[in-house]
Amino acid sequence: MMALLFEELDYQKTSLGELVLRRRSCPALPGELVYEVTIDGEMLMSSTVNASERALARLALEGRDDRPLNVLVGGLGLGYTAAEALEHPNVQRLVVIELLTPVIAWHRDRLVPMAETLMDDRRCFLVAGDFFEHVGQAAPEQQYDAILLDIDHSPNSWLQTRHGDFYSTTGLRGLAGCLRPGGVFALWSAWKPAGEFLDLLGAVFRSTENHEVTFFNPHVNKMDSNWVVIAEDVLDGCQAAER
Repeated sequence: MMALLFEELDYQKTSLGELVLRRRSCPALPGELVYEVTIDGEMLMSSTVNASERALARLALEGRDDRPLNVLVGGLGLGYTAAEALEHPNVQRLVVIELLTPVIAWHRDRLVPMAETLMDDRRCFLVAGDFFEHVGQAAPEQQYDAILLDIDHSPNSWLQTRHGDFYSTTGLRGLAGCLRPGGVFALWSAWKPAGEFLDLLGAVFRSTENHEVTFFNPHVNKMDSNWVVIAEDVLDGCQAAER
């Protein structure tokens, strides 16, 4: 019988708490190594549970074949959303903003599974910074065809209290000001977003869709779900955001 492996690849004290990247074998997945990220002991993400992170990019970009695409991703994590976005042939430039510099270092040092995909693609740029500040202060020339967000657990459960300002009409209008005409905003959520948040999106975008993404979760040995919200077609006046 092969011995089980457990390695701590990185440990850092950050503004969000104690950040750990670990790699281990999993009895439920023989022969496969699992990469996991925790903050203060709380599981944030796993390399074996990435279907919804990939769906975030796929659902946002599908059907957008009429022009080159400039894409912004909020939150790097283990890189699955960014890697899926790069699969789209029309993506010309992909900017990923990540608050925690150690997460960027994991990719540059090629410690995580998607590192080579991102680091070897000249279209991909990893930027250390605060996504919420970026979309609130972006200059008019910093506009995107698609903005994909996977930072908080949900629109009602935030990693930091200050993120709550984004999930408001004013915050969403600030984001809309960063979208080119015809652009799309896509949001990942661990749970089904509340109707109140969808109403806020409806005050900024003409079209919103809520997608349940189901997948098998080997860590709990059952089917699981996350959610992706797609918002398109910014309403007149909403791109003149309050800055």
